[in-house]
Amino acid sequence: MTLPVPPRLVFADPGEAAALAAFLGRLLRWEKAAAVRVQCGGGVLGVFARPARFEVFAVLTARLLESVETDVTVSAGELLERIDETAESVHLPGEVTGPSWAGLLPPRGGWRRVGDLAPDVVRDRAASVVAEFRDRTERLPEQERTREQVDAVAEEIWDRRLTGTALPLRAVHAAHALGFLRGGEPLSLYDAGPWLRLRTAYGSVIARSGAAVPRPGAGLTVTPV
Repeated sequence: MTLPVPPRLVFADPGEAAALAAFLGRLLRWEKAAAVRVQCGGGVLGVFARPARFEVFAVLTARLLESVETDVTVSAGELLERIDETAESVHLPGEVTGPSWAGLLPPRGGWRRVGDLAPDVVRDRAASVVAEFRDRTERLPEQERTREQVDAVAEEIWDRRLTGTALPLRAVHAAHALGFLRGGEPLSLYDAGPWLRLRTAYGSVIARSGAAVPRPGAGLTVTPV
């Protein structure tokens, strides 16, 4: 059963409309045709994305002034255009045929807090691996600087783990690129089976601890939501 699309969502807290706009704007820099899955329930909005090339899930949540129920996949660009920061609200655009990942999300419950991370350490690590990637790709001879070779360098770097954790650096990179690592607020790490969640005050990034996020049909074991 398809849930109805409410005409407008009103945020309960100031600044949430701007936060959503910033999130979508960064997402669209990586993929102009990006789609997001929007879920509302219990007075909470959840916006799920899978940033191109990161192979992780990014999640932004916000409290709503009124409780509504909906679950739709929409164009990230159209959603961005419909945000009214002055009114702290957003009109949801029409549903689109979403990418395959939108049908299978990480688990809603069962998350266990496994530790806290120092914001400065995580930000420094993100900056260092981005710098390493740029340095290594720039040093490639021009004839070897192919998309395949650049991707191989990226995969080697992003598949490493954050020191002392099982969190792949692709999750740290995504959190950095999406603006989730700004400020000095504490960062927390959660797990749920093979999934790891880096939670920040600005959003979360979820990845598998043992490998990149598989595509639907390739052994994904989460429950559709």
